[in-house]
Amino acid sequence: MPPFITRQIIHMSATQDLDVIIVGAGLSGIGAAVHLQKSCPEKSYTILEGRSSLGGTWDLFRYPGIRSDSDMHTLGYNFKPWRAAKAIADGPSILEYIRETAKEYDVESHIRFGHQVRHAAWDSEKAVWTVTVEKGDGSQIEVSANVLLMCAGYYKYKTGHMPVFEGQDDFGGQIVHPQFWPEDLDYSGKTVAVVGSGATAMTLVPAMAEKAAKVTMLQRSPTYVVSRPAKDWIANSLRAVLPDNLAYKLTRWKNIAFQQHFYDLTRTNPDKVKDQILKRVRGELGDSYDVERHFTPAYNPWDQRICLVPDSDLFKAIRTGKAEVVTDHVERFDANGIVLQSGERIDADIIISATGLQLEVLGGAEFSVDGEAVDFSETWTYKGIGYSGVPNLISTFGYINASWTLRADLIAEYACRLINELDRTGQRQFTPTLRPAEMSMPERRWIEDFPAGYMQRSLHLFPKQGDREPWLNPQHFAKDRKMFREGPIQDGAMVFSNPVPAANDADTVVAAQVAAE
Repeated sequence: MPPFITRQIIHMSATQDLDVIIVGAGLSGIGAAVHLQKSCPEKSYTILEGRSSLGGTWDLFRYPGIRSDSDMHTLGYNFKPWRAAKAIADGPSILEYIRETAKEYDVESHIRFGHQVRHAAWDSEKAVWTVTVEKGDGSQIEVSANVLLMCAGYYKYKTGHMPVFEGQDDFGGQIVHPQFWPEDLDYSGKTVAVVGSGATAMTLVPAMAEKAAKVTMLQRSPTYVVSRPAKDWIANSLRAVLPDNLAYKLTRWKNIAFQQHFYDLTRTNPDKVKDQILKRVRGELGDSYDVERHFTPAYNPWDQRICLVPDSDLFKAIRTGKAEVVTDHVERFDANGIVLQSGERIDADIIISATGLQLEVLGGAEFSVDGEAVDFSETWTYKGIGYSGVPNLISTFGYINASWTLRADLIAEYACRLINELDRTGQRQFTPTLRPAEMSMPERRWIEDFPAGYMQRSLHLFPKQGDREPWLNPQHFAKDRKMFREGPIQDGAMVFSNPVPAANDADTVVAAQVAAE
């Protein structure tokens, strides 16, 4: 009898027994479900989604201009072509793409909305994860499965990073965090100050400048900014003459190759890349603009994420005078705006605190293994997707230097390989396990050489990285593709164990449960 079927007979007392639980119905979770249906079609699964709708990030964020800063030929799934003309897409278009995918592959029927995961407990004897879920009405239920795929993203949905500024209670206008954008916010004809210089700020400034009297982006330090056409003419030309799937595949590989080449160049010849980026910025803003002060970071390109602006929209807003960039530090807020450390000030009717995200590990849920609480910061990362000593758990974290979904797709494919290996070997458990020689590995941070504030604030919560495979988090698509698709499942570090009970043992367990009831 196949192992998952046997397990379903044994654990009839659970609220609902499944083969796989996917946590999160965003871009990663919907993609994981499709991969599971394709590669493990006989497996039962559900998606637990804490919110009332699917889409994750692309449903949560509603601020003006919300868009991707990655092209949709790589942010899109590897199994579903992006067909829209714009490659740098707005949030509603991306959300519609996710919804279309869920409907096309009948993933919608597997989603339980308003089901927030609070705790997950692994039981080695039963070889199941029992997940405690809080429903929208405050009640709790338990759902159990053999494998847990965490696709809950990497930041807290309920709180953003919101530093406390001196005097902010004195401000007479409205202070807004983009993660919680008020639907009725009217900024037409008003002066707006956007505090921050990341992707969110770069999106907000040109979008709000269309209606606002003026928008000022206040940054403590500059960010590298690159303009790119919103429409990929090569992609659109290919789609005009080739079948959608082939055109999408060719465009996807073109963009992957370009992204990887560009990133590698920032590692090998950062000065050249820096000069080219700044040359283009000067071309956009003119020789009289202080590019050195406002667009020249103290670090090399891709030491932090580079901001992409479509069709030069940020630069156009600056050129028209509807937007400006100020590089300074906040001294305090007052009734009319922001007082800067330089002594200058920014008057504003509205202040947008585009100050970043608050990261969390695995959706903020608590985990335990055989009754012992798991502190993920004390574990070692396995290929950037698993945790030493934690069985049957795969988590999705994409790239910081490329499109998120490139890695999410690979992780989902690898998870299916692991699940199928359980069936092949007759085992119920896979556990990343340190071998004796690896016990004394030097510790490295989970993601290295990326000093972005949102990462640095929270990396202490994430697992450790070693100095050898598979205890690495490569963050490199070519290496990941080979590792996840071609690397051996039985690598000595991923230990398969806990064989399926014999049929007579299963009968005995069921009989005992029936008698107890």
